[in-house]
Amino acid sequence: MTVPVPAARFDAVADVYDDDPHHLGIARQLVAGLRPVPEPELVVDVATGTGFAALVALEALAPRRVLAVDISPRMIEKAAAKAPGNGRVEWRVAPAVPLGLPDGAADVVLCASALHLIGATAPPEWRRVLRPGGQAAFSIPVAADFHPSPEFAASLPADLAVPADEAGAGHIARAAGFGSVRVTTTSGPRRSFLVFARVPA
Repeated sequence: MTVPVPAARFDAVADVYDDDPHHLGIARQLVAGLRPVPEPELVVDVATGTGFAALVALEALAPRRVLAVDISPRMIEKAAAKAPGNGRVEWRVAPAVPLGLPDGAADVVLCASALHLIGATAPPEWRRVLRPGGQAAFSIPVAADFHPSPEFAASLPADLAVPADEAGAGHIARAAGFGSVRVTTTSGPRRSFLVFARVPA
């Protein structure tokens, strides 16, 4: 049985999370890889951490609203401090599944460096909250470069394996009912698959 990764684990690393440039780099690549999104109403950033993808999307896509959710109160506190007084971003302490949104409410769902911590229930939930034609963009580690400690590995979801190749990464999106799936692989010592997909129109 898999024990869910507790919020306290992420609270404990929130103060140093921004020191790792990997997180901002992944967020920028995910947003840059989206197809053009004219006048998006809502962008959702799932497991936002300290808000990198949410804030990159806010600047690059100019949506009317961004919802950024994370189970860690400390991560959300750090994220909110980066955008004080910005009424277009809602920082919400909440689980990744369910998202607490009606069907078809969002134009874009982002999930940077967190799907392997959430599990296989997340992509179908993204598909549910996305409108027809809406886009999901997520990253997941390359299996060969992913070396969690035994303790951390024991807390990871048992229903979602870290993929070994781009075909496996793309299958995650296709299995959730997405189409127009594109996958690229980042370079460097901590490679990730970047997956882009659409809800069929």
